[in-house]
Amino acid sequence: MRHYPRNSPQAAARIVALTVLADGHLAPAELQVLERSHAHDRLGLARAELHAVLHGFCEDLLLGAHLAWGDACRVDPRTLSQLLADVDDPDLRQTVLQLCLDIAQADEHIAEGESVVLEAVVEHWGLHRTMFAREDAMAALAPG
Repeated sequence: MRHYPRNSPQAAARIVALTVLADGHLAPAELQVLERSHAHDRLGLARAELHAVLHGFCEDLLLGAHLAWGDACRVDPRTLSQLLADVDDPDLRQTVLQLCLDIAQADEHIAEGESVVLEAVVEHWGLHRTMFAREDAMAALAPG
């Protein structure tokens, strides 16, 4: 697995890429979310750089022994922990979490692999309050 500096745009983008791949495929709806949300800008990358990180992450997963293949593309717990440890800036964590949530919800179904990634992000980064605040905001916006 290639190494990126801590809190670099590439380290953050790799976690977003993991969410995109977590259900085992690159869904058009997820790629559209990346474009519509200007994920590359929010992470501090050019569009081509974000695509290069996504491509490089796919290569790393295919070449390494980091995968646990089943119905989805999952990295082993140790690798996942290492990826998450590469981002410790609170603002960058919030941005990554938001992008991951948007991607996971892109097809109106959160797959098991996506759920595993989201749970790991929230647990590892201690973002439980952020998740509850988001759920409260979503509930307030729902038609009632």
